[in-house]
Formats: sequence, C-alpha cells, structure tokens
Amino acid sequence: MMRALWSAASGMKGQQTNMDVIANNIANVNTYGGKKVRAECQDLVYQTLRDAGAQSGQDSQYPTGMQIGLGTKVAATNRVMTQGSLQTTDNPTDIGIQGEGFFRVTMPDGTTGYTRDGAFKLDSNRRLVTTDGYPLADGITIDATAPSDSIVISGDGQVSCTPAGGTQQVVGQITLARFVNPAGLTSVGKNLYVVSAASGDAIESNPGEEGAGTLAQSTLEMSNVQIVEEMVNMIISQRAYESNSKAITTSDSMLEIANGLKR
Repeated sequence: MMRALWSAASGMKGQQTNMDVIANNIANVNTYGGKKVRAECQDLVYQTLRDAGAQSGQDSQYPTGMQIGLGTKVAATNRVMTQGSLQTTDNPTDIGIQGEGFFRVTMPDGTTGYTRDGAFKLDSNRRLVTTDGYPLADGITIDATAPSDSIVISGDGQVSCTPAGGTQQVVGQITLARFVNPAGLTSVGKNLYVVSAASGDAIESNPGEEGAGTLAQSTLEMSNVQIVEEMVNMIISQRAYESNSKAITTSDSMLEIANGLKR
C-alpha cells in the first residue's frame, strides 16, 4: 500500500513538470524561431518479487516474473528542432532560415550565441543587430547613405545595398552554424543558444552549402509550437494528474480500513 502512495506521488510530480513544459510552449507560441520542448518520462526501479524463469517445480518454471514498479520521473526535456513556418513581413532586415542552421551573434562577453530569430535591426552604426543589440558575428554593416529598402539579402547569404547616387555593392556575407546535435544546445534566453558538450562544436558554412539551409529576406520563422497539440497535451496531463491524485486517496482509504481492523 505504501508503494502505491509513493508511486502515485511521483506520477503527480512528473505531470506537474510536464504541465510546466506545456505552459512554456504555449507562452512562446508567438516567439520568432521558437522551438517547442517535450518532457520525456522514464519508469523508476522495480521491486522484484520473483525472477522470470524461476523454478516452479521439479520440471517447470515460471514463464514471467513478478515485479512491482515504484513510479516515474521526468528524465529529460527535449527541444524539438523542426522547421517553423515562414511569415512574410516586408521588412528588408528580417531574415528567415529555410532548413538547418543558426545565425551567429556576438554576445556582450565576446562569446558567440546562436539563434533562429531573424528579426534583425540596424543600430546607430548601421550594423545588423538582434532585438537586444547583439551584432551578427559576420560583421555586416550597411552604408550610411543607403536606404533600408535598397538592402538585398540573397538566399546564399550575400548582403548588398545601394548607396545614395551610387551602384549596388556587396557589404558582407552571412554564414550559418549547424550542429551534430542541435537539441543539445543550451538555451540562455533572448532566443539565444550556446554550445554545450552534447551539441558539439559549430559547423560553419554559407547558406545552401554543406547541408545548411537557405535564407529568405523579408520573412521570419514563426514558432513550431502547435497550439491545438499543446491544448490536447494539457488535457492529457491534467487527467493523468487527477488519476494519480485519486490513486493516493484510494490507497489512503485502504490503509485506513486496514488500520481499523480489530481482533
């Protein structure tokens, strides 16, 4: 009976974590380049009361064992790096990635961060920067006299602009970074990721080369969160939480009955 209490309690804890993950997914449904996260559960240890194949007689054996499970735990939260849909914005400094890869940005401490959020702006120095002012690591700077609508970003990452009274000129090349295990990247907020031991080192290349995706100017990649899917997952998690709660109250009632027995 005590096993049932602790097993059900572990189930409630697991569903609470699952609900936290689902709520975060829903909160980021409009995050540019956002990737949904999935909670992955594992069963805990088992108490073996009888091994499978144990002798049941002189010439016979039990075909199955007898094991009692002791609950569950959330073993990992896996970030699902599937492609989000591209939305047209008509802003020349918005860039969507179609396929694999991350933009490289320079963090305030000088390290490199990686993002799928292509909502870039021009700062006071006419550099392409993120919403938080972090510049692209490729060092793209637009001519001071070039109007924003003259900026052209090709699918292979070449950036060009047309200065006032001049002709179109190339000002830089955007490169992308790929990873052997992109789900192993560490999220640090602000739509940024950093390298971890699990992700492996960045593999840099021009868009459209060596497996990297291509760029689409004046578009933004939307979150890959599907709100209907998350609502269904939330209902399932809620019902599972309620069922585990019912298992606790039922086990408690059975213990109360057992404790009330008199000789």
